[in-house]
Amino acid sequence: MEETKEILSKLRKIEIELEFIKESMPNKEMFLDTEERVLLQDSYENEKKGLLVSAKEARKQLGI
Repeated sequence: MEETKEILSKLRKIEIELEFIKESMPNKEMFLDTEERVLLQDSYENEKKGLLVSAKEARKQLGI
């Protein structure tokens, strides 16, 4: 029973730390310039459409 309480206490501390980390993390897009934002958005759209090729497939197509 005591071990369970200890585990729950540790989990609660981890949960609090994770919340702090999430709140403190900068938004990755804040470091992008306009061109990079457009490229990132295009990439998301291409992924949804299934237009992306894996690195392995790209190397195969290029013969390397």
